[in-house]
Amino acid sequence: MVDSLKHTTTKGIFWSCIERFSVQGVQFLVMIVMARLLSPQDYGLIGMLTVFIAVSQSLIDSGFSQALIRKQNRTEADNCTVFYFNIVVGFLLYWLLFAIAPLVADFYENQELVLLMRVICISVVFNSFAVVQRALLTVNIDFKTQAKAALLAAIISGVVGIAMAYCGYGYWSIAVQQLTNLGLNSFLLWIFTHWRPQFIYSWCSFRELFAFGSKLLCSGLLDVIYRNMYLLVIGKVFTASSLGNYTRAHQFAEFPSSNLTGIMQRVTYPILCQIQNDDERLSQIYRRFLKVSAFLIFPLLLGLSAVAEPLVLLLLKEQWMFAATLLQILCFAMMWYPIHAINLNLLQVKGRSDLFLRLEIIKKLIAVSVLCITIPMGLIPMCVGQIFTSFISLIINTHYTGQLIRIGFIRQMRDLLPSLLLSFTMWVIVYVTTSYFSDNLTRLLVGMSVGAIYYIGISYLFKFSELDELLSIIHKK
Repeated sequence: MVDSLKHTTTKGIFWSCIERFSVQGVQFLVMIVMARLLSPQDYGLIGMLTVFIAVSQSLIDSGFSQALIRKQNRTEADNCTVFYFNIVVGFLLYWLLFAIAPLVADFYENQELVLLMRVICISVVFNSFAVVQRALLTVNIDFKTQAKAALLAAIISGVVGIAMAYCGYGYWSIAVQQLTNLGLNSFLLWIFTHWRPQFIYSWCSFRELFAFGSKLLCSGLLDVIYRNMYLLVIGKVFTASSLGNYTRAHQFAEFPSSNLTGIMQRVTYPILCQIQNDDERLSQIYRRFLKVSAFLIFPLLLGLSAVAEPLVLLLLKEQWMFAATLLQILCFAMMWYPIHAINLNLLQVKGRSDLFLRLEIIKKLIAVSVLCITIPMGLIPMCVGQIFTSFISLIINTHYTGQLIRIGFIRQMRDLLPSLLLSFTMWVIVYVTTSYFSDNLTRLLVGMSVGAIYYIGISYLFKFSELDELLSIIHKK
């Protein structure tokens, strides 16, 4: 049983890594090429609409996918009920977004947003058709199929977006690229999977799944609204160019953080659900996930912060210089994101969606307070405020984890401290070393090399168990 679970975890992490980093790698390269062809203002206009799309996507899922994954004895009635519910919600949401587009344009005082919003929000309908397919593939730890669909969609949509940007279509190239990506991804998942909906709808299934999923829905909505509130505020209070710089900086910081978090969440959730009633094993495996996640993400984010300036200037040119400054700060906030996610995963595994919701309410009240305080100070203090709220959120999350399986804040920090200290010393060394060079390419290459050699070398010298864990996974694959 233990070997089988370990093999399943290893296989799931491997294919989830392939899917995440191949797809995000392609999208990252596409973003770099398009950012060199477009302006911060083009990205700022798209950023103004991100909050509405993100909230709609959260409503479509309604927590049902997590409820499906967690349920041990799911039936065909469960699957079909979720499918039809998502379709109806998707079309209703698009109709609502279509209707309020003029109001959104008036809010931002930019009438170009009316047609742009009505077109780009079609993605909400596309996504509603594939929620069940993704959930069932995740249940089976089948990230290979998801990787094929996502990679093909990313490549084709990337070619379309770059071609349109080169031909001078401006922000429309970003909108069409995103639409093509989501539409193709959903279409390919239908081709690659065998599941097809039957004409079944069960109110009993709906009530059972919604009882668990509704609390996750509210929690997800709070999180989505908060994370996109910065885009809303920056787009309204500051300029479209400032919003464009912020979205690019946030995307750079998100690339390692959200991808590694996504990998660990997607694999750990179905795995931990299998042993949800065995607290001792759950505690052991949970701590290993935490330590490996921190060992990977801490050096990546702090290293990215140290080389932010040469990286942005080299890839995106001088017009994005302000994004480099914001990136240096945001990395310190995003480094804690995987730890948050794994802690919250445990609450879902234990069926405590009520605690999950309570946590989100408390954290978002604190976060909004910090946002309101920092808005008059400017964009840089707003980013610094995110570091504070991220750490406060960590303390709150780990309090409830400690109640469930006796792994609270102190114990987690004790587990993560070696990786944290090593990463901070690496950041200092890389930042100081790169300051001696003027050429951006040299600064970037030297910084990456020095950081990698120092971090891996010290980890090997002091026999970090997390390094052995990663080498074991690589060796098996």
